[in-house]
Amino acid sequence: MSLALANRLADATIASCRAIGKESVVAVVDRGGSLVALQRGDDVGPHNTLAAQRKAFTALSTKSSTSVLAQRSVDDPTSRNLVTVPELLLLGGGMPLTVDGDVIGGIGVAGSGGAANDERCATQAILQVLGQGSARR
Repeated sequence: MSLALANRLADATIASCRAIGKESVVAVVDRGGSLVALQRGDDVGPHNTLAAQRKAFTALSTKSSTSVLAQRSVDDPTSRNLVTVPELLLLGGGMPLTVDGDVIGGIGVAGSGGAANDERCATQAILQVLGQGSARR
């Protein structure tokens, strides 16, 4: 995950959220979970910065969207303990970043008015920057 790619993803995410009249925080992590890029829109609560980072880490680590993971923790008794792992945030808005079938990082969005908006902004940015097939849940 280059800095240039991470910044393109962050820029596209902020623009996607603004297109629906929302501000947000976006975090992009590399395949090792290290933060590469972080952008925060105007007037977004400070707790959303950490939430975006944790969503990005969770999506990378589990190779799953955080909304799917959140639902799995409710529906599958064997997954319920995931909520006890402090590094994971089971709240929609995190997506793994996939190129040619390989997970190269994760993106997390927070503060745009709910998990559905957060995921929408992330998904649109991924499609714009990485192309079709990269924004799988």
